[in-house]
Amino acid sequence: MTKNYFVYPALALCAVSLAYAQSASPAPGTVPNKVGIIHIQNAIISTKDGQKAANELQTKFAPKKAELDKKQSTIAQLQDQLRKGSNTMSEDAKQKLVREIDQTTKSLNRETEDAQAELDQEQNRIYAELGQRIVAVLEKYGKENGYAVILDVSSPQTPVMYAANGTDITQDIIALYDKNSPAAASAAPAAAPPAAAKPAAPPAVKK
Repeated sequence: MTKNYFVYPALALCAVSLAYAQSASPAPGTVPNKVGIIHIQNAIISTKDGQKAANELQTKFAPKKAELDKKQSTIAQLQDQLRKGSNTMSEDAKQKLVREIDQTTKSLNRETEDAQAELDQEQNRIYAELGQRIVAVLEKYGKENGYAVILDVSSPQTPVMYAANGTDITQDIIALYDKNSPAAASAAPAAAPPAAAKPAAPPAVKK
């Protein structure tokens, strides 16, 4: 049986700690008392950097996906050929076709596993980096807005049974991240270059 390839997974955050309550340092004389929730995975993949990373991964792996899709199509054609000719083909011809299907299927499965492992590695690298940036934005936001605790509801380890609408800060964090992201900084208009100096006048020619 062939494996399905490249059902593009939700981009998962890998090992990003959200221990905000331990790291937050309230100003002297103030006690943060607000509680918020965030869907950290949705926040990451919804930022401009996250969308850019997803597009880059899809572009990078598109040729490999096309190659594996073609091989899977070949297997389907061979299987159809075997099914339609089962009553008219010789036993040797059927066995040869069965072996070809089996070998091609094993090759497809092996290449699929290798490609998926490479994709997972790329995702882990990119989203660990983006996750660190998101957490930095989250901590700054929490300190400035009086939060004592911010829970990541995308994690099964923090099953929040109820949360009022106003406690979800996911969209606020996305907007704040995009406003201060490296991509936003690089997209800012560059300062106008200084005006070019006028060429020196040629020396006067003595008559």
